[in-house]
Amino acid sequence: MDIGSPRDKCFGVWLIFFMLGLGTLLPWNFFMTATVYFTSRLKDSSLVDSIANQTAADEPRGFLEAKFNNVMTMCAMLPLLIFTCLNSFLHSLVSQRLRVMGSLFIIMSVFIVTAVLVKVPLEPLPFFIVTMVKIVIINSFGAVLQGSLFGMAGLLPASYTTPIMSGQGLAGTFAAFSMICAITSGSELQDAAFGYFITACFVIFLSILSYIMLPKQEFFQFYQDRNRKQKKDEDNSVNLMNKEVHAESGDQNKHQDVSMIKIFKKIWLLALSVCFTFTVTIGTFPAITADTKSTLAEGGSWDQYFIPVSCFLLFNLCDWTGRSLTAFCMWPQKDSVLLPASIVCRLVFVPLFMLCNVQPRLNLPVFFHHDAWFIVFMVLFAFSNGYLASLCMCYGPKNVLPHEAETAGSIMAFFLSLGLALGAASSFIPAVLV
Repeated sequence: MDIGSPRDKCFGVWLIFFMLGLGTLLPWNFFMTATVYFTSRLKDSSLVDSIANQTAADEPRGFLEAKFNNVMTMCAMLPLLIFTCLNSFLHSLVSQRLRVMGSLFIIMSVFIVTAVLVKVPLEPLPFFIVTMVKIVIINSFGAVLQGSLFGMAGLLPASYTTPIMSGQGLAGTFAAFSMICAITSGSELQDAAFGYFITACFVIFLSILSYIMLPKQEFFQFYQDRNRKQKKDEDNSVNLMNKEVHAESGDQNKHQDVSMIKIFKKIWLLALSVCFTFTVTIGTFPAITADTKSTLAEGGSWDQYFIPVSCFLLFNLCDWTGRSLTAFCMWPQKDSVLLPASIVCRLVFVPLFMLCNVQPRLNLPVFFHHDAWFIVFMVLFAFSNGYLASLCMCYGPKNVLPHEAETAGSIMAFFLSLGLALGAASSFIPAVLV
């Protein structure tokens, strides 16, 4: 924390950023958790029939149902990458308040519509198209929201990126826990889906209230005012320099492009590190991990809970723990070679998971038979993802000048999204090799 800066009273700003981080990913996590609901709506022409037939194991999968996950991934990752990139370049042209509040209101509106449509019968094709449009909208504005949040956090001390990462980690944990509760309760698919979407709306509403309170925090206002003053001083010096070299100088857009390149040169290693971290993670989880079968209780109740507990819940809990730990410990240091080296070493998890009891398999033998191996690998895999990714996101904006921190935060958010997209694109490779 800078000398002379006010104190974050009652950790108000920290909690607001945590809530905004939660609101960024919880809607999408609940959307992903309700995949069974969406595919069930694609089986028949009426909601009643689709829900009645959801347990028919021998029913052949229709074209829309079979392609849902693939098309959903494409409709999620492509807009996420494009709009995160646009936010990196255009954040100075659109006000922070409009980007954050506008994104939150649009995402909440989409989930209100989604909750209403649970009760409205639709034919499979129109339902498929409407669902994909909603996925595009959610991820487009979610990318703007995420990039804006990391940009805002870049203006504050390094530890204030941690609550965003921690809130995002809790979003996955909450969704995984909800999945397990739904299995345990045996609730109707329609009721569970409606509850998911209403809960998402409520969380987004709390996020909106949190953001409204943010400018009233003296701690946040101090850093906002300091950033405006530094930008004003820089603009004055640039204008003076442009007058002196007017004959050979470019316009302001050229200056902005040069600034973006200059900032990237300062953080390129951290940007590539966070990108590689998520490429390895998404390339493995859940494409390989979700197909792992228990060897302890085949056909028993543990079979039903093995993947929800050992894969999804355990991953999200350990990932959340890793993200949150950076609030208390930030090692290795940002200039240490141990940070990128540790991130590259995570590649070892790909063959380790492939040698677990992943089914079906054609090429590789099962080397790690016992469920305990899979659980140990998952704990280390998830914790290292959360901790190392959070370190990179915290260090990135601190490698540049204070008035460049918001742009640096947006660039880091873009490379995080790029890692997600590359991981999704490469996730089919391990599945083919197993």
